[in-house]
Amino acid sequence: MNPFLAEGLGTALLVLLGDGVVANVVLRQTKGHASGWIVITAGWAMAVTFAVYCVNAFSGAHLNPAVTVGLASIGKLDWALVPGYIAGQMLGAFLGAVLVWLAYLPHWRATEDPGAKLAVFCTGPALRSPMANLACEAIGTAVLMLGVLAILSPKNLLPNSGFEKGFAPALVGVMVWSIGLSLGGPTGYAINPARDLGPRLAHALLPLPGKGGSDWPYAWVPVLGPTVGGVVGAWIYRWLWGS
Repeated sequence: MNPFLAEGLGTALLVLLGDGVVANVVLRQTKGHASGWIVITAGWAMAVTFAVYCVNAFSGAHLNPAVTVGLASIGKLDWALVPGYIAGQMLGAFLGAVLVWLAYLPHWRATEDPGAKLAVFCTGPALRSPMANLACEAIGTAVLMLGVLAILSPKNLLPNSGFEKGFAPALVGVMVWSIGLSLGGPTGYAINPARDLGPRLAHALLPLPGKGGSDWPYAWVPVLGPTVGGVVGAWIYRWLWGS
């Protein structure tokens, strides 16, 4: 499987399960309605873990343009591969969101609140303050990037253990859970431009009854913030670990 297809499949699975848990919690008359933030953060953590296991062997399972750009910025990925990776991630995120729409088809009409419908697809701030929201997304993504690289660092691996292929994706999922619990409150922790922008576009295009707007004036925050954070986190890793 080439990296474009792997990143597309992996990101589609990520969004299907991640946006799916949000749909289960916020949409009306679901089995999981109003089950809360802990369920959402746990669901996203498991979505990341499963998606990484599925495509890690084929593309390294970036599933996130901020990770791709961060790795390229420190020489761990050829810049020539970046457009293909990001194209796959964006397409996969859009398709994953469409699958969530199909899976919860009767519940869109049962849910009156347009804000709840939008929340299934993309993030929004608890308190709208663009610079603060941008900083929160950058901080969360820097932690993500630093954590991913540290988990996979040769200095943290036992020789010939196969750790990076066996247990590391689960640790990445745990780290995403931690970010959601600790830093997700202000913005909903997009920490991934594709995860936010692809589903936001799906929200704008899909025939959702009573959906309202897609909040495009905010859309730049979960794109720019994570991209900056990914680069910062990668360079912090390089400064700390020297590799």
